[in-house]
Amino acid sequence: MKKNVYILLLIVISTTFLFSCGSSKKVTSYKRANSYKKTYTYKSNNSSKNNSTIYHSKNSNESVSRDANRILRTAKSYMGTPYKFGGTTNTGLDCSGLVYLSFMDVNIQMPRISRDQANSGRNIDIENVKIGDLIFFNTSGNAISHVGIVESIKNNGTINFIHSSTSKGVMISSLDEDYWKIRFVKATRLL
Repeated sequence: MKKNVYILLLIVISTTFLFSCGSSKKVTSYKRANSYKKTYTYKSNNSSKNNSTIYHSKNSNESVSRDANRILRTAKSYMGTPYKFGGTTNTGLDCSGLVYLSFMDVNIQMPRISRDQANSGRNIDIENVKIGDLIFFNTSGNAISHVGIVESIKNNGTINFIHSSTSKGVMISSLDEDYWKIRFVKATRLL
């Protein structure tokens, strides 16, 4: 009897962790103010040329902060890294681990868990998100359990974010996708 209870408990815990960072497929519907992006070349520390993106709002000539661009470069350096619950290395990351490492690169110490990260910064309306803001989701049914970093805002207002999904690891998804649209909880700004 005890063995069955332990097995059942293990299944419940594993299922909760397995789905804590969600998954994704392509679709499209959250609209936002227009923006555009400009690609430029910069030299990295190893002196080889790399392409990066600087984002500008169509409503102003201001570019996104250097910190936001640095956070995105760090997050994108993990693209394709597999999902690993509790992971914080290039061998495996979970969603909050990606945020934790990306913000650490600009000396912002974040909590390690997505529901705690949701209490960092100030809440903002989704219509006002900018590159580098955090967006939070409820993928487990009862609390914030997933986080992503706003990566781009397309001309049509589509918000894209970088995150670590349980199915595909570190990737870029759209808030327009049905899966994410219905699970969106809130957005916050730290920069």
